[in-house]
Amino acid sequence: MSLVVAHGIGGSTDLPIPFTYALIGGAWALTFSFVITILVWKTPRLDPERVGSRLPAVLAAVSDDARVRGVLRMLAVALVGWVAIAAFAGSSEPSRNPLSGFLYVLVWVGLVPASLLLGPFWRVLSPWRTLHRWVFRDRSPLVRLPAWVGVWPGALGLFAFAWLELACSSNGEVWAVRAWLLCYVAVVLVGAVVFGREWCAAADPFEVYSTLISHLAIVGRGPDGRLAWRNPLDALGGLVPGPGIVTVVAVLLGSTAFDSFNAFPGWGRFVEDSGAPQLWRTVGLACAVLIVALSYWVSTQMVGGMTWAQRRLLPGQLIHSIVPIVVGYIFAHYLSYLVEKGQATLILLADPADAGWNVLGISNLTVSYVLSEHQGALATMKVLFVLCGHVLGVIAAHDRSLRILPKGHQLTGQLGLIVVMVAYTFGGLYLLFGG
Repeated sequence: MSLVVAHGIGGSTDLPIPFTYALIGGAWALTFSFVITILVWKTPRLDPERVGSRLPAVLAAVSDDARVRGVLRMLAVALVGWVAIAAFAGSSEPSRNPLSGFLYVLVWVGLVPASLLLGPFWRVLSPWRTLHRWVFRDRSPLVRLPAWVGVWPGALGLFAFAWLELACSSNGEVWAVRAWLLCYVAVVLVGAVVFGREWCAAADPFEVYSTLISHLAIVGRGPDGRLAWRNPLDALGGLVPGPGIVTVVAVLLGSTAFDSFNAFPGWGRFVEDSGAPQLWRTVGLACAVLIVALSYWVSTQMVGGMTWAQRRLLPGQLIHSIVPIVVGYIFAHYLSYLVEKGQATLILLADPADAGWNVLGISNLTVSYVLSEHQGALATMKVLFVLCGHVLGVIAAHDRSLRILPKGHQLTGQLGLIVVMVAYTFGGLYLLFGG
């Protein structure tokens, strides 16, 4: 059993998207965007306070039970200890150690569907919050975290992860992943000691990531605090913008796009022939994030009838509309890796020390390449993920524009953002195809 992770988790190299799919998908994206924007959606319809039917009482009771949550938190801490065995006692051979797959596949990619289904589960089960709670109880923090910090530390942490996966020349080596994880744990725990558990919400990149994605969750809490089914677009409108949130989204979308771009042969040859591949991949990653951030910011400023102070607020007020595009592209980009390399990682995790263990009797299992063996279906799903993310993003942006843009500018004021969204969609399909 082996798991080869030579350059993070790769990306588009597992399946090229047929060019015709990209063209047809882009055309449909344009059609849906303008039809929904101009003809169908004339008044605001989304309500962050609205919920659907309540969850069955037994599910709600189990979810809110302090004892159940306590057990789950202890299991999360135990999982950290189990992975630490792989980090410090496992094989130094990447193909025999689950550490890289655990970080790059199960955590980074698996976090998205988990957050869509369960909500901000990382915040509830975070082992770092649990350890802080065990040691410090409810003791007041040494220093109050200033409001202006927002999620800027989390944005930097997400960029650091993207750098490890996509730019670091040793990203597949066990020692490099172990070093990154040690730095990550140190930053989160030391910060929590100083600033309290609020630091986790601001600086833990995986908690910031999970909380952002959870605004599209199908389950949430209504105004009364009870669990209920939700329209994800209603819930998405409840995203409260804060310092650093635009950068978080730009890092997520830009880094995923750069992962596809990394697979372009021309770029690969240039980087390898440069004599400084790590430097050029770092520059490329930073440029991808900057392009996303600048294009989004400029598109939100193309609004008439508003003061400069009002325009300054628009990037934060509309950033929720980019979240579905991020989710759609991540699914399109990493779905087969989650399903297939996720299986390989779980099998390796049954024997983290590479000592012949066979926990749960799964060490002798083999990976089922169910998606790679059906490439036509996988290609179709990838295109649909990108397009669905685009359409949902346009709906969210249009509904919010009807609420916050001045009358007479509600249509023209959102055209810039819609054009940029379409560019993200065409760009995403092209990168998946080109890779």
